[in-house]
Amino acid sequence: MTVYHFVGIKGTGMSALAQILHDMGYSVQGSDIDDTIFTQLALEQRNIPVFSFSENNITPGLTIIAGNAYSDSHIEIESALNQGLPVIRYHRFLGDFMEKFTSIAVTGAHGKTSTTGLLSHVMQGAKPTSFLIGDGTGKGIENSTYFTFEACEYRRHFLSYFPDYAIMLNVDFDHPDYFNSIEDVFGAFQNMALQVKKGIIACGDDEYLQQIQAKVPVVYYGFAEHNDFQARNLIKATDGTTFDVFVRNTFYASFHIPTYGDHSVLNALAVIALCHYEGIDSEVIAAQLLTFKGVKRRFNEKVIGDQVLIDDYAHHPTEINATIDAARQKYPDRDIIAVFQPHTFTRTQSFLKEFADSLQKADFVYLCDIFGSAREKIGKLSIKDLQDKIENAVFIEESETSMLKKHENSVLVFMGAGDIQKYQHAYESVLA
Repeated sequence: MTVYHFVGIKGTGMSALAQILHDMGYSVQGSDIDDTIFTQLALEQRNIPVFSFSENNITPGLTIIAGNAYSDSHIEIESALNQGLPVIRYHRFLGDFMEKFTSIAVTGAHGKTSTTGLLSHVMQGAKPTSFLIGDGTGKGIENSTYFTFEACEYRRHFLSYFPDYAIMLNVDFDHPDYFNSIEDVFGAFQNMALQVKKGIIACGDDEYLQQIQAKVPVVYYGFAEHNDFQARNLIKATDGTTFDVFVRNTFYASFHIPTYGDHSVLNALAVIALCHYEGIDSEVIAAQLLTFKGVKRRFNEKVIGDQVLIDDYAHHPTEINATIDAARQKYPDRDIIAVFQPHTFTRTQSFLKEFADSLQKADFVYLCDIFGSAREKIGKLSIKDLQDKIENAVFIEESETSMLKKHENSVLVFMGAGDIQKYQHAYESVLA
């Protein structure tokens, strides 16, 4: 039997794919850096072997699945190529793999992970569903009807996929190290749309997605009147949000979601539209929406004493706005304290003013040093450039988290795509 060896198995997509293959009976192993990453827990629970990077890991009989973060010059990939072993990039493998199912790609600049998690949970209430979520969670079920997966636009990787359906959440400018404008981003989404086989569920409130051209039906959802699926009569409360759904101006059903913010309503509406299109009963959809527990690193809460600590992946101004708005809905009578770690120098440079504007929605701001990436270790600016643009902002080191204790009865939101979690863990150690 072929053994699949994942180079970079702790990556969020790689870890999830390894879990799926393992669940379906394939032999799986992998390698990565030695640092502890939250994605490895699921691998350990399945007893999937994870090695430190070494050319000695590459032996005859392996099929290599290579993470997108590693070039062909990586010691393991180079060794595999020299031995004539098959080396398949993650997104190429995934593109072939999904052909076995009715596949649903979830894409957009923001909200992919939360929506993929929600969609997977809801569809499992109707038919067997395998899924790959961008928080490192994967589940493989043999003879699945559906395969739901997160499709990332970065470097146009999603153009390796030809899904049956695509949910398109939004188009926004991000990844400035690759895309040169929002028009460039939209061009990638337009190309993706032409590869969809059955139908597209698109947010009609997004000015770019309104322009999308496709060979298949495009069904629009949103708050505006012109949408095929429209959310009306929102009731926002501390236990979540209730809303009515109208399909082409005809009442369909009422739903309650235990999540917060307009973005959560839109994510749920996209899922409702897709399930309606596939003939899933509204009562099944409603019941599954109620029991969704969320995904990793998306508004994950912990109460310690009189403080609420929230861990969130928000790393773009649009996402910071959404996270702070959600916190205010759930905790209207508490101060919201942002602890933010910018992710990559190019993104920080490109959105410096927008980051400042979004963070100032919090009552107080703590800034951690900029987290670089494998592609970018240094930049032309420092965290002080952002701090100078924000009132009530101070710089914080990991060793200084005890200063957060002064924010009694507050909500502390730790945000970022780097290693912001170490700041939260340090603070929890102070409180212990």
